This record gives sequence, structure tokens and C-alpha cells, in this order.
Amino acid sequence: MSFHLVVGHGPAGAATARLLAEQGRRVRVVTRTGRPAGQAVEGVEHLALDASDPAGLAQAARGAVALYGCAAPPLPQWTERWPALNSALCAAAEDSGAVLVMLGNLYGYGPVERPMTEDLPLAATGPKGRVRAAAWEQARALHEAGRIRAVEVRASDFFGPGVTDGGHLAARAMPGLLKGRSVAVLGDPDTPHSWTYLPDVARALVEVAGEESAWGRAWHVPTTPALSVRSMVDRLAAEAGTGPVAVRRLSPVLLGVAGLFSPLLRELREVRYQFDRPFTVDASAYEAEFAVRATPLAEQLAATVGWWRERLEGPAAR
Repeated sequence: MSFHLVVGHGPAGAATARLLAEQGRRVRVVTRTGRPAGQAVEGVEHLALDASDPAGLAQAARGAVALYGCAAPPLPQWTERWPALNSALCAAAEDSGAVLVMLGNLYGYGPVERPMTEDLPLAATGPKGRVRAAAWEQARALHEAGRIRAVEVRASDFFGPGVTDGGHLAARAMPGLLKGRSVAVLGDPDTPHSWTYLPDVARALVEVAGEESAWGRAWHVPTTPALSVRSMVDRLAAEAGTGPVAVRRLSPVLLGVAGLFSPLLRELREVRYQFDRPFTVDASAYEAEFAVRATPLAEQLAATVGWWRERLEGPAAR
């Protein structure tokens, strides 16, 4: 019997595996540990494997109808580890015949002066942007050569239930916000920014996997209109009932000093432009072709606050 293979079980991989299982699909998840990140989901098999091992991943993918690339190395290791991981994904897709559905982001465009559309050149000059652009360029070349079937789904910053350490409106904001405390943010708190709701990411990945007309190009996940960090914090605080919450900008000087000791903060310097100027995504091309739409913002806010309350305070807090 055929199945869907999800590589990676971070927020996006877990949400995708859960959605597929809810739809009655057989699901296999590949991670280094072979253990679910959170509560186990019925119908989801977990396999321990280094996904950058071409032979191992090809073996795990045999019989799969779709292969979802949702894994990502730690940010400081992107340039060293992405090429091997992406090559293994492409090789597994070629060996198995599974559709390769790549989860991408917006880094590859580099700084732009208008809302991002999929026809923009992948013109990033920083190492993280270039490595993400190169991953899709490799897959697209193999698709155009007829060796694999591939599609990329690009999202802006993740937001919503399941988004924790890596989200700018997650672990760095929600615990304090729920207690009415101030929130410290990167960059200009009043510049427009696109926030892609995590369940919409999973729904888009699953939808394009089954739509042959989607293959061979990149698509942007449907995303609600851009709002500044301050606007999002205000809305989250209102939903939580914690009243107005102060939003303060982290000092660039302080961030520079902290980067001397934190590899993660050091790596974020390359993408600081995303929070110092408008950073907005246009998903109208996707919406003209397919069914998934962005979840209404009010639903996003309610679900996110409820999820964080339960995570921090237990089920009784809901």
C-alpha cells in the first residue's frame, strides 16, 4: 500500500503528518531519533534515519506517492548541511518516483522593495539565502530534465499552534505576553510583515502534492495581509485578555554583542533586513489556482493563544 513520507518532524513536518493522518493516509516520518516531537498520532510511523544519507532515504521512500521535505539543519549549519540533505531528497524522489514537495522560505529572494511574488529572481547574496535558492534550483533542474517531479511551497515566518523556539511570535513573545509583560523584538516593530499560519502551510503542502498542475514551480502559501509585530502583539494580547503589552525594539548594539556569544543571533544578522523594512508576501498566484485559503486572522489568534495557554498552564487553562 502506498504512503506519504514526511522528512522532518519540526512544526511544519508534524503538522503535515497529522493532517495526512486525519485524511486517512498512511504516513511515515523520518527523523534522526525516530521519535515523535510531541504526542504520537495514530497512523503515523516514525523511522530513525539521517535524511542526508541518500541510500537510507531512498530505501525509506520506496513505495511513497509523495515526499515532503520539511527538515532543516540548525541555522548556523545551513551552508554546510543543506546541500547533502537536498541531494538526498532529490535522489530519493528519483529512485521512488514520489512527488518531491519542498518546504521553502523567502530568503532566496534577498532584500526586495515590493511584495514578494514567485516570479522574482532568486537574487539573495547572503549564504543562507543562496543555499535555499540553490536547493530549489537543483530540484527544478531535475524536474525539467524529467528525472523527478518537484514543487516548492514557500512560507513567510511561521505563526500559530506548534511554533515554538524558531518563531518570532512564539517562545520569544508568547510566555511573557500571556502574563502582560513587554515583548522584545528584532528590527522595527511598526514595519509591515507577513506571518504564515502553520496549519495553512501543511494544507498547502498536501494540496500541491496531489495537483499535477502545481508541479515544476514554486508557490507561496496563502497568508493573511501583512501586519507589524506591534499590531500582532496587540491582537494577541487582546485575545488573551492581558491588556495592552509594551513592545520594545532590541538594541542593534546589544544584538551585536550577544552575537559574539550566540551562534543563532550571529546568523540572524543576514536576515535582519526582513524586520527593518516591509517584508510582505503575495500569494495571489496560488489562490487563483488552488483551494487552500489563509485561515481568518481571528481564528489564528484564538487557536494560538489557546495552544500556548495549554502548553504553559495545562489543559485547565483553556
